[in-house]
Amino acid sequence: MLSPLLIVLIIIAFIILVVISNIKIVPQAYVYVVERLGTFHAAWGTGLHVKVPFIDRVAKKVSIKEQVVDFKPQSVITKDNVTMQIDTVVFFQITNAMQFTYGVERPISAIENLTATTLRNIVGDLDLEATLTSRDIINTRITAILDEATDRWGIKVQRVELKNILPPREIQDAMEKQMKADRERREKVIQAEAEKKSQILVAEGEKESKILRAQADKESQILAAEAEKQSMILRADAVKEQKILEAEGEAQAIEMVQRALADSIVKLNAANPNEAVIQLKSLEAFSKAADGKATKIIIPSEIQSLAGLATGLKEIVKDQKN
Repeated sequence: MLSPLLIVLIIIAFIILVVISNIKIVPQAYVYVVERLGTFHAAWGTGLHVKVPFIDRVAKKVSIKEQVVDFKPQSVITKDNVTMQIDTVVFFQITNAMQFTYGVERPISAIENLTATTLRNIVGDLDLEATLTSRDIINTRITAILDEATDRWGIKVQRVELKNILPPREIQDAMEKQMKADRERREKVIQAEAEKKSQILVAEGEKESKILRAQADKESQILAAEAEKQSMILRADAVKEQKILEAEGEAQAIEMVQRALADSIVKLNAANPNEAVIQLKSLEAFSKAADGKATKIIIPSEIQSLAGLATGLKEIVKDQKN
């Protein structure tokens, strides 16, 4: 027999265990779906919660973090009857724990099947080339369709990515040959462009060289013409200076002659010459006039008595000597 005290202790320990077992701490980024007597009761968020023993139970622990599911490749047929394998990656987040728990059985499998059927519908409207070059369009369309379909399940599809697109081997070989041909064609085009640019540069260099040579010849001719011009100007200036000097010399000579003549006249006037001296000077002037190149000479009547004038002059000279 157990003692009453031991029984009380056992009961107290049982109560403590029951209470402790019904205290729930919900961690961050989780939601606990709680049922009471088999019916949805509450969705517990982060924090401390206590459930009623034997009445409440945690039906599902739901993570509300964004999740990533990588589905296996799906076989799809394009519009031009090319069969290929496409595997997808779906990024989603649970926004309503209650709908996620009770909305659909095996929600991940439902998303996978929905993704496969949607992908087949979209790719079926595209040919091979469009499928290979329209990843962004396909991703956007699948995301929109899945997000709308899974909204009633409490799931928010963030985005869908096509991970791999694997066409048949013969198609891959043909594509590789086409890519190789395109690379070779681009290489030839690049080489042709390079050759063209090289020829253009050579032609431009020759053109610039001819232009520079022509400019050099032109400048040389201009410099030669300028030098000849300067030489002619200097020669003209020298001739001008020479003529000016000659003219100045002649002017100075004439001035000296005129000055000497004037001085002689002054001296002659100062000497008070007689009639005979005047006649003699007239005779000298006449002789100078006759010494020119005149073809006709008019002899004044006063010179007719030249013999008498010469005799008188001789007497005057004698008198001056005495």
